[in-house]
This record gives sequence, structure tokens and C-alpha cells, in this order.
Amino acid sequence: MESIINIHIERLPEGVYLATSEDVPGLVAQGRTVTEAREIARDVARKLIEARRERSGDFTLSNIGESFDYPLIVNA
Repeated sequence: MESIINIHIERLPEGVYLATSEDVPGLVAQGRTVTEAREIARDVARKLIEARRERSGDFTLSNIGESFDYPLIVNA
């Protein structure tokens, strides 16, 4: 099942990007690019959600509806 989580990505002074999420506590991912940080965050989120579901049996997120907004990053 696909769900939507919001992540916050910021560029650190060291030049890397850090991704965190209030929707999935404990999610912290770092990448050399925004794309890499986003992909790592997706993997970390999946693992955290699976672990929480195994421990407590429940961890709910917002389901994807018929439409939603998605930021598109373009390097032009």
C-alpha cells in the first residue's frame, strides 16, 4: 500500500542534504544531492514503518488520494 509522508530537506553547511520527517519519527537521511537524500529517506521510512508495525502491530499513514501535490525539482 502506498502512503504519503512529508519530509523536510535542508542543505547543511558541509554541502550535504539532510532529510527528516515529523510523520515518521526517527527518520534521518543524508545524501550528496536532494535526489539521493530523498531516495535514502524513502528506504529508511520503509524500514522504520515495518519495524514499528512488527512491534506494535499498527502504524498508520495517510493514503494516497485521487490527487496530491508533489514538488518537482528542476536543474535548469
